[in-house]
Amino acid sequence: MSKQHKKAPIKPATADPNTVPRSQTAVHPTVSGRWLLIAVSVMIAAAALCAWGTLCLLFWQGSWQLLYHPTAAVTRTPASVGLHYDSVDFAATPSGATLLHGWWVPGNPGSRFTAIYLHGASGNLGDSVDALIPLHSVGLNIFDFDYRGYGQSRFEHPSEARWHEDADSAIGYLVNTRHIPPDSIVLVGEGLGANLALEVAAAHPELAGLVVDEPLQAPVDAIFNDSRAKLVPARLLVRDRWDSKLAATTLRISSLWFCRTSPPGQLGVPENPAAFDNVTAPKMLVWLTDTTHTERDIEESLKRWLDDLPRERQVGPGQVILK
Repeated sequence: MSKQHKKAPIKPATADPNTVPRSQTAVHPTVSGRWLLIAVSVMIAAAALCAWGTLCLLFWQGSWQLLYHPTAAVTRTPASVGLHYDSVDFAATPSGATLLHGWWVPGNPGSRFTAIYLHGASGNLGDSVDALIPLHSVGLNIFDFDYRGYGQSRFEHPSEARWHEDADSAIGYLVNTRHIPPDSIVLVGEGLGANLALEVAAAHPELAGLVVDEPLQAPVDAIFNDSRAKLVPARLLVRDRWDSKLAATTLRISSLWFCRTSPPGQLGVPENPAAFDNVTAPKMLVWLTDTTHTERDIEESLKRWLDDLPRERQVGPGQVILK
């Protein structure tokens, strides 16, 4: 009789303690395409906003270079044209450091007037040496200086507000340190310095007079017409305006204006500067046409204009200063 083998009993399967029952498996939600599109759009917009903000910041910090072009090295002095001068550091801070540097060029003994020369937007006072010759020739004392950011004056970014402060410091130096009466001071400006002279003279009716040499018609166009200015709110970021027409309407002292005509061979009648037409105070306009005689024409016009300046000033009801 064959021997039968017994089958081993089948043991029930024991559950693996590390295995999660299928019924308890977590279901991962899927991200909708719409949500992804919104998230990506927000990230792109945020990046673009940051880039635009950075562009605005860079334009705000560097736009002054579109209008102002200062240089540090002063390569000429009045001695190069035979004029005696003294170097002057003024506009001291509370710590005793000075902000501004200039030249005092004495005129003839007993000079009636002292000129503050305000140079243009490029270079420094070393580039204005030739312009001092006709002023000295008519006997004026001359105070020529550099704005902050120019020459040996302290470096700060130039601006319309800082130029105004520096011009006021020059007036204060002459009045308080050299004891020159305000009604003996004449402002002389060239280029953008002429625009400055006009605005400062409008704010100081106590001064004797104003000489404006070739003012700029719309100086801030150099900033606002730049291609980069169209990418940012330039007029909100830049405070300079140089509104010479507005200043001209409030000018109360006598002014002499020098303007150049078009180069020879060009047609057209030169037009008066718009700011000049807005002046209601005594004024005189001289068109310089012959470059050969420019210096002589300037001297003759200056002499005639200075001689016509009043020798007495009404400073208040019943008060007159004789000069």
